[in-house]
Amino acid sequence: MYDVVIIGAGVTGCACAMEVSFLDTNVLVIEKESDVCCQTSKANSGIVHAGYDAEPGSMKAKMNREGADMMQELCKRLDIPYIQNGSLVISNREDGKEELKRLLRQGEKNGVKQLRLLNKEEIAKMEPNISKDALYGLYAPTAAIVCPFELTIGMGEVAKMNGVEFQFDTKVEAIMRKQQGYDIVTNCGNIQTRAIINAAGVYADEIHNMVSSEKYEITARKGEYYLLDKEVGAHVAHTIFSLPTKAGKGVLVAPTTHGNLLVGPNAVDVADKEGTNTTGVGLKEVLEKSGRHVADIPMRQVITSFAGLRAHERGGDFILGEAKDAKGFFDCVGIESPGLTSAPAIGKYMAALLQTHLGAKTKANAIRERKAVTRMATLDWAEREKKIRENPAYGNIICRCEEISEGEIMEAIHRPLGARTVDGIKRRTRAGMGRCQAGFCLPKTLEILARETGQSMEELYKNGPASTYIKGKT
Repeated sequence: MYDVVIIGAGVTGCACAMEVSFLDTNVLVIEKESDVCCQTSKANSGIVHAGYDAEPGSMKAKMNREGADMMQELCKRLDIPYIQNGSLVISNREDGKEELKRLLRQGEKNGVKQLRLLNKEEIAKMEPNISKDALYGLYAPTAAIVCPFELTIGMGEVAKMNGVEFQFDTKVEAIMRKQQGYDIVTNCGNIQTRAIINAAGVYADEIHNMVSSEKYEITARKGEYYLLDKEVGAHVAHTIFSLPTKAGKGVLVAPTTHGNLLVGPNAVDVADKEGTNTTGVGLKEVLEKSGRHVADIPMRQVITSFAGLRAHERGGDFILGEAKDAKGFFDCVGIESPGLTSAPAIGKYMAALLQTHLGAKTKANAIRERKAVTRMATLDWAEREKKIRENPAYGNIICRCEEISEGEIMEAIHRPLGARTVDGIKRRTRAGMGRCQAGFCLPKTLEILARETGQSMEELYKNGPASTYIKGKT
């Protein structure tokens, strides 16, 4: 029997796993996909929100503020990029100034520092490519950007190094209460546990409703994005938002930590919780709305488009804590934006609740940091030559767009929570994320993955058992 089973290995589940791994507990994370960071967390803007948008007194406001305060130090421990580039909310309307003032007052109530209103001239000076129609802006210098893949994987690796088990391709089918915990029925057999943390994203309502008479309802809210090439990554320096609506923070234009330009998302409620397809209508909406605030977005430099789903609970706030009628069952429900920013604080909050429930002690020598995969392109020539002397595979470039070597791919496969899919390699190394979108490096990546894991080419897949590349030999 496990002390705790965490359902879901997105950014919230991995944050919970990391924080719980600092306790003297026996922990299992189960995930229906084939890796961490496969659903909502992979299709994320990567914005560390300053915290002016959430209603004061809400769990969203509390977790946003605390998570933002934790993020820089956490990224340092996980050896991942953190760039405090600041954000601007833009209004093209005269009456929008009052809404910006409301957001400023709300942000100050939430503890956000250094917020200030900008006029047309100040905006243009900060962002030369801003729309000429921009009249007012709300500037939040404490906002930042991170890589959502690296954050999720980094927290998962720390959990793994502290003894947390991960079981993938495991879908929860039912949960039954027992005298001293729960029996979780999955497609891979039954799992016994004293406690459960429900971090199942868009499915968190269904998991909760298996054990509680108080029912929750999550709507999958689709957001579609464009990703542009690094050549135009400096088109804006800050994260540019439009005025928020009831559906979300609006379409943004932002640089990424890896130098690309991100445009999106829109917000459309969908019935299909697996509906991550892009649409012509949705992408057209993103293009039109982003152009209202940022001029001359170089859309000829688009290298891919994608969509993700946000877990919108009908109450509109994060639901965090023990279910009223299910002792030992702890919910992380409705974790939509600012979920990525809030994840470190949510993990800490849930671990504290679990520690009280289990009476667990803190580990004396818990591992709290890790080194990221080697990034040859960022090393100076002396460091590169040293690495290649140690292992010549680091001198063999596989992904030319992102300058990723064979050694880096091998390293990603053999790490804690090592990659077992092509997408897993991509998110750990960026092999295949460049302009050609794996058009050249995919065959070599498959060969390396097969060689290093001992699997046949026919057994390898993109992101799950239904996505094989090779059907047989000619």
